Amino acid sequence: MTTSTTPNPIPILDLSGEIAALWPQISANVERVLKSGQFILGPEVAAFENEVAAYLGVKHAIGCNSGTDALVISLRALGIKPGDEIITSPFSFVATAGAISIIGARPVFVDIEPDTFNIDPHAIEAKVNDKTKAIIPVHLFGQAADMDSINAIAVTHNLKVVEDVAQAFGGTYKGAKVGTLGDIAAWSFFPTKNLGAYGDAGLITTDDDQLADLARMLRVHGSKKRYHNELDGYNSRLDALQAAILRVKLPYIDQWNAQRRAAADRYDALLKDVPGIVTPCRAPEVEHVFHQYTVRVKPTGAEGGAAARDAMVAKLNAGGIGAMVYYPIPINRLPVYAKTHGGTAYPHSDQTCDQVMSLPMWPGISEEQQRAVVGAIRA
Repeated sequence: MTTSTTPNPIPILDLSGEIAALWPQISANVERVLKSGQFILGPEVAAFENEVAAYLGVKHAIGCNSGTDALVISLRALGIKPGDEIITSPFSFVATAGAISIIGARPVFVDIEPDTFNIDPHAIEAKVNDKTKAIIPVHLFGQAADMDSINAIAVTHNLKVVEDVAQAFGGTYKGAKVGTLGDIAAWSFFPTKNLGAYGDAGLITTDDDQLADLARMLRVHGSKKRYHNELDGYNSRLDALQAAILRVKLPYIDQWNAQRRAAADRYDALLKDVPGIVTPCRAPEVEHVFHQYTVRVKPTGAEGGAAARDAMVAKLNAGGIGAMVYYPIPINRLPVYAKTHGGTAYPHSDQTCDQVMSLPMWPGISEEQQRAVVGAIRA
């Protein structure tokens, strides 16, 4: 959230309207859980898992502690081992690559498409070798990656596909919900997401019965039966309070995503003649859900790199506009990966990190607020 001394600051995200509107349902569900005395997994989590699986059109939904855990457990369920290589994008939140590293595998980065910001399928095949076991496409900012091309490469080389759907709940690709298009998918319900909990929460989805069984075991210390542990697992259980809150919010997700798309259309129209601002693209046959509304700020005059963007973000923030940068540094150049991956250039990712800026976006953002945001950009 942005703080400001201006009379009407506009944060990057405002959940207050949502909380107020849903408060009677949320408080009733929370009270029900508290009175039940069942706070970890249990019937509330099972009900949410069934409801979200029905919404997505997938056989299995397995609640877990976070989106990061969902990625880790998905890779473990697929049998990824230390030394295996997983291809993914350098332009994402660090958890995408971090989940690979946590289990001892090696992230292998390929560049992104400069318009969608998603992994470039044309760059994937050159990085496939005998150690490659899977691809993790990220449906970044709410827009689906090119899953047909990615799945075709996976079939050709006998690779698994793990969808990172942390930012794209409710989005579609050629009419199908994202998160149903690979072998397994990992979701985050971090509070800022389109479908957000009020704490950490995550989910794994798959149509594969064996993968689902393994994921369920891995989230509870590798056991099917208590005290009969079969695998080295994790303490990654979705708690019932978060499931109860998510159950209230799930029926509204299509409405909220439609409101996000309408807000994105308004931004497009308001920004169309602003010099140096490039509005987000919409890939064909993809329903974007605009977790973020992310523009490019082109360098001006002698300014190169991130100077123009950083100056604009600073001025907007100073005026009470909650613009933010997702992400200023490609993953391969973060300190944790710089020694092993930092020397490789990914031109589109590098340029994108220098230019992107995300504007305030939530379902209830008003046209007046958006006009104020764009007015500040023009200024």
